[in-house]
Amino acid sequence: MEQQRVLGIDYGTVRIGLSLSDPLGITAQPYETLMNNGEFWMKLNTILDAQAVHLIVVGMPLNLKGQKAQKAQEVEVFIERLKQESRREVVVWDERFTSTIAQQTLRSMGTKKSDRQKKGIVDAMAAAVMLQSFLDSTKRSLSC
Repeated sequence: MEQQRVLGIDYGTVRIGLSLSDPLGITAQPYETLMNNGEFWMKLNTILDAQAVHLIVVGMPLNLKGQKAQKAQEVEVFIERLKQESRREVVVWDERFTSTIAQQTLRSMGTKKSDRQKKGIVDAMAAAVMLQSFLDSTKRSLSC
């Protein structure tokens, strides 16, 4: 059986962070940050095809109470277009605290402060944090 990857998306008005799972869907890594402009859909579809992505997980901004945050409406419009453009299954996932965790992860990895301040690096890492949360939730226990 051919394994296929899962792509994580951290949507932003200016930049869109991407992460990619390994072929077995166990781990997520930051992949790339694309500008949210006219070239985005062409670049995204190239990545989806080249990486054999079968599922896309998009982070939904929720507030502390778990309700959709102000940016959620913009993300919902993006998700509808994503479904049409990519022709792949799209799952929506809670992205609360992913940017904070991404910053902490980069700091603990010893990433220079100047590099951590480059928003694109944080966007891709936030996408990886969100995707890893999704992957962890879908694993079946092998310890039984």
